Amino acid sequence: MNREQLAAAYAAPGRHYHNLAHIEDCLAALARVEGLSVAERETLSEAIWWHDVVYDPTRSDNEERSAELAEQHVRAELRQEVGRLIRLTKTHEIAAGDRLGAILISIDLSILGTDAARYDAYAAAIRREFIHVGEDDYRIGRARVLRHFAAREVIFPDPDFAARFDRQARVNLARELKAWAEVP
Repeated sequence: MNREQLAAAYAAPGRHYHNLAHIEDCLAALARVEGLSVAERETLSEAIWWHDVVYDPTRSDNEERSAELAEQHVRAELRQEVGRLIRLTKTHEIAAGDRLGAILISIDLSILGTDAARYDAYAAAIRREFIHVGEDDYRIGRARVLRHFAAREVIFPDPDFAARFDRQARVNLARELKAWAEVP
């Protein structure tokens, strides 16, 4: 599977947020990260490209399936680490001292700390991806996810991302939670 085929996977119908624009945003965020070796940058780039290649909002194993696909296609010396990093995107939890994991998770979550208009567009796109879920169930599930992130002591495990995005992310999460609470 080459980059053209990967791009095509991200252009599949029903991908309103987990699409090529998300990958491009993540790659742009990676480009701004300083102090990475060539090997670290390549590993993170591959993890970004592959982390949502399999995306079916009706399934709970997308990250595992994406990791397995990546492990079949990336260079042999990167396979284990790329697969490991992709699997972290299921829970967005990392072990202390996992620098590459902290960077990848922070990149993946950086949308949470964007300006209100961009965040609202993201939230609307996620809702469109979960159009198969009824309004009440979606509200309950989405609020659970938002509360999970809002309750974290650290949303962005990489300190540079935390300094840049944490405050706005908390504002955005609180605003969306308030909006869901007001829905009858």
